[in-house]
Formats: sequence, structure tokens, C-alpha cells
Amino acid sequence: MSNSPEQHGFAIVIPCFNEELAIRSTIDELVEHVRADDFEILIVDDGSTDDTASILDELAAEHAFVRVLTHGRNRGYGAALKTGIRAARSELIVITDADGTYPNERIPELVEECRDYDMVVGSRTGANVTYSKIRSIPKFFMRKWVSWLADQDVPDINSGLRVFRKDIAERFFGVLSDKFSFTITITLAMLTNYRRVRFVPIDYKTRVGKSKIKPIQDTLRFASLILRTGVYFAPVRAFMPIFGILFLAANVSLGIDVFVRRDLTEATLLLFLFSLNIAMFTLLADMIDKRT
Repeated sequence: MSNSPEQHGFAIVIPCFNEELAIRSTIDELVEHVRADDFEILIVDDGSTDDTASILDELAAEHAFVRVLTHGRNRGYGAALKTGIRAARSELIVITDADGTYPNERIPELVEECRDYDMVVGSRTGANVTYSKIRSIPKFFMRKWVSWLADQDVPDINSGLRVFRKDIAERFFGVLSDKFSFTITITLAMLTNYRRVRFVPIDYKTRVGKSKIKPIQDTLRFASLILRTGVYFAPVRAFMPIFGILFLAANVSLGIDVFVRRDLTEATLLLFLFSLNIAMFTLLADMIDKRT
């Protein structure tokens, strides 16, 4: 197969860490449903310690369009995606997981949709979605917060099946997480920068093998990153709730001072001062954001 970019309509990037049970069936599924002369597959072995590496070598030998990239140590989901995106020869990048959870037969459809968009996300809101109830609780609140920051409804904040344009993603590499939060960050980055994003409902299956997600630790990391990304891209919406709470508290305190204590207390002054500081900081952050 030629190495010229024209030979590849899109590149499929698959981060892979200890997926010996699922990676072969995932690649077989892609070979079955995606035209071999119109794409390339880049599998990034992120420091696997099981038999994944030898299986990937076999797959690369079997298929000319499969390339294997290797990290000497485990650097994280987002870092693996960045490695694959940088190495891709195509304008359109598809990302999917190695664990067999996503309907990869939908990839050609999502790619075709992306001809008119900057990113198309496979939203796990289809008719057949198998998802942990425990993980769905924090994600409900996180989805509401992301939707608030983006000023639009975001049905799936971190789907691992999506298509986007390489040049646009590379512009955000400096703020995109090296861990599992990569997908949340790129979702917010695209939406708050008014990029054309489309969400397409897809199904979601139970994964093969053990999940790499650590519920409490990763949820806290997700929340921290969402706040940081919100401050970076949408400071007014990120700080507006904080300002609103402080300003309301200041007025309640002032009312108590006037009608109950008959005196102006330090607590009221401090609350007004804090709310003023938040307002000034928000305006400054928004000005910097607009300039950059």
C-alpha cells in the first residue's frame, strides 16, 4: 500500500493497554466493516504487560494497513491517542476502543457525517446501551455541568467513538488530557470554540476484559479537568454560579444586618468583596480568552 496521504480517507486510532482478550476481535470487526483501501489503523500499545504486544505484531504482519506504535511505559489513554493522531496520514481521525464495547460497524457512517462537521461523536444514547448504574450517577451531574459550560445539551461527554479533523485536534493538544479525560476535554474544547459538532446515537456493549477506569479517582479527575477546561474556554459560564451564590449570600446577610442586627457586619462586607473579586476575575479571564 502506498504511503501517500491520498491513499487514506481516514485513520482509525486505537489506544491499547493489556487488551489481549479483545484486540484481535476488534480488528477483525474493523476489517469486516471498513473498506481496507480507504483507511489505516494505528494501534498504540501503551506499555502493555500481557500478551498484547505479540498479538499486535501478528495483526501488523497480516494486514498492510495496520501500524503498531509502542510506548515503553504506560502513559495514559490520552497520551496514546495523541501519539496515534500525530502519526496519522489522514485529515480525518477516528478513535475507538480496543475492548469491543463500541459498534465499529458504524464508523463509515460517522466518517461520512464528519465531511460536513469538525467532529462527530457516537453518543451512547441508542436503543441498546449497557452501562454501569454506579458510573451513570456522577456522569449525570458531570453531563449537566458540561452542558452548562458549552451552553447546549451534550448527550454524551466522553464517548470513545468519534471522528474529528486532525488539524483542529492538534491545536488543542496543549490542554487535552493524557489520561481518560481526553474525550471530555476535546468535547468542551470543540463546543466552546464554536466548532461544528454532531452527536449521533449509538449502542454500547459490555466490555471484554477488566475495565481500566477507577470510579472514584477518575471521577474526581474528570470533575477537576472539566472545571479547569471550563475556566480556560468559558470563564463567564464557569464562574457565574460562584458569583451568583456569593452575591445572593451577601444580599441575604445585608438584609439580616439591616432588619435584625441594625448594624453592618464584617461578614456582609466580606461577601460583597468576594463576589466583586470573582466578578472582576471573570471579566479579566473572559478578556484574555477573547484575545487568544
